[in-house]
Amino acid sequence: MSDAQLPVLDFVLSNYKNFNARATRDALLAYWRHISAGGRMFWAVAGAMSSAQLGITLAPAIRAGLIHGLSVTGANLEESLFRLVAHHSYKDFPDYRYFTKEKDTQILADRMRRVTDTSIPEDEAFRAVEKIIVPMWQRATEGGERRFWHEYFYEVIQAIPPSSHEGNPEECWLLAAARAKLPIVVPGYEDSTFGNIFASYVRSGECHASIVKSGIEYMADFYDRYQELSAGEGIGFFQIGGGIAGDFPICVVPSIKYDLAQPVKPWAYFCQISDSTTSYGSYSGATPNEKITWDKLTETTPMFVIESDATIVVPLVLRALLECKRHPAEAEALIARHMGSR
Repeated sequence: MSDAQLPVLDFVLSNYKNFNARATRDALLAYWRHISAGGRMFWAVAGAMSSAQLGITLAPAIRAGLIHGLSVTGANLEESLFRLVAHHSYKDFPDYRYFTKEKDTQILADRMRRVTDTSIPEDEAFRAVEKIIVPMWQRATEGGERRFWHEYFYEVIQAIPPSSHEGNPEECWLLAAARAKLPIVVPGYEDSTFGNIFASYVRSGECHASIVKSGIEYMADFYDRYQELSAGEGIGFFQIGGGIAGDFPICVVPSIKYDLAQPVKPWAYFCQISDSTTSYGSYSGATPNEKITWDKLTETTPMFVIESDATIVVPLVLRALLECKRHPAEAEALIARHMGSR
């Protein structure tokens, strides 16, 4: 056995002993145990993770069968597409903490939209994609077609020719998800740039609002998707941040149980990475125990809260899991050796 095949896993096992580091290690190991036993994992992605290029590790994880469904904000959905078609026109601002209002006003004048230390180019991203997706909406309006929000983006991203790729397609999680036909929910998609653009075309009468299925229809469909995904060893819940991306899908379990009055398996695992400190009245900062009272988790569910920056933690966790997936026997031996010596 060569630990050189598992450098990130070895690093985590060697160094992550206590506090948030321990929670990261234990969440990683429980994730791997669940997957290696035949379980599945559902991800909820909030924040600006696509602009932060999470796809570098998320896309390979999807292709490797480490992720089986997603709930994402409308912003994360579209920003994965933007990174693919407009990567060269993005600008980074490492000194953003020291910007004046005048500097941000200049960024606006340059037709850039800052997201912390990077930015999205309006013309190369928003307007370029608009030229592709609006005719799609118009055809759907004319034909009376209705689809979920992500299904339009699945079609767009697969229709873009490789010659138009600026970002690395191997690092585009939306492209990986579309090719895998991964189940996705996009709750509150109206709260996104293209949600606003779509609203403007509805207001002008060029498109019908009905061509996009509603959030209620997302949940009604997700009942079936959850039952399919939870078959066998069950499905876990891996959450980045808080808000609707996490709130919406995790409610499917109690809704099936109480509202549909049907049998349902509870979530088989739970991990949330958030820099929101646990506090009164804060969903993002609530402990997993609270979810037991809502019948989303049970007292036997493996639960983890990692209070840290997801842009640091998630690539580390995914890279280690990819190592485990490629070298499962070696990973098991390394884990046994480290955990036996703790």
